Amino acid sequence: MTHPTPAQPIRSATELPASREDIELHTSDGLTLVGELATPLSEAPFATLVCLHPLPTHGGFMDSHILRKAALRLPALADVAVLRFNFRGVTSPRGTSEGSFGDGEAEQFDLTAAMDFVAQRGLPHPWLVGWSFGTEVALKFGLQHPIDGAILLSPPLHRAKAADVAAWAGADPRLVAVIPEFDDYLRPEEAAVAFAAVPDAELVAVEGGKHLWVGETQTSRVLNEIVRQVNPAALPLPTEF
Repeated sequence: MTHPTPAQPIRSATELPASREDIELHTSDGLTLVGELATPLSEAPFATLVCLHPLPTHGGFMDSHILRKAALRLPALADVAVLRFNFRGVTSPRGTSEGSFGDGEAEQFDLTAAMDFVAQRGLPHPWLVGWSFGTEVALKFGLQHPIDGAILLSPPLHRAKAADVAAWAGADPRLVAVIPEFDDYLRPEEAAVAFAAVPDAELVAVEGGKHLWVGETQTSRVLNEIVRQVNPAALPLPTEF
């Protein structure tokens, strides 16, 4: 008589079943970027996360931990596809994307290449998930693309200016900003002022949160918030698998 395998706790390095494919993106200015697409094993994805990583000059890359854990867990737990890639000039274990850091301007071509890939593959309901520097790219250039919305994790609002934020007022894509209570750059009370120009924006203040979302408690909080936006029927995310 066989017995079912008992569920195991989901830990930091847990990799749940998914189809994982190394991919390349090709920009209109002639660069090749490296990345990965993770999709559910059993069925077509319900939605797609296009991940835009933190600042390359401060160690941000496609494996920055929240984005890596999204790819490791969410195809299995939430039926979403997760597309991660290195911005131009960035290296990770996957490899190095061609080019050099564009200070949040040239990266608009990287985003376009990612969205072209989404269209070519027919991936449904794309959402931008930007973290720190990635939120700047999402805010400045996301409205150029057919997206369902943008989820901003720890937006610093350094390169994205007031006009970039205000452009989202009345736009169809949803704008969600997840603001850590103890963020290094933009805290909830400041975010309320900065995003006031977009009345439909949803601001999610995370008690005890910090800019880098370190630790399983903060990781789980962020991943649950992402899923609440893109596929709420999958909530709450299990803690065992």
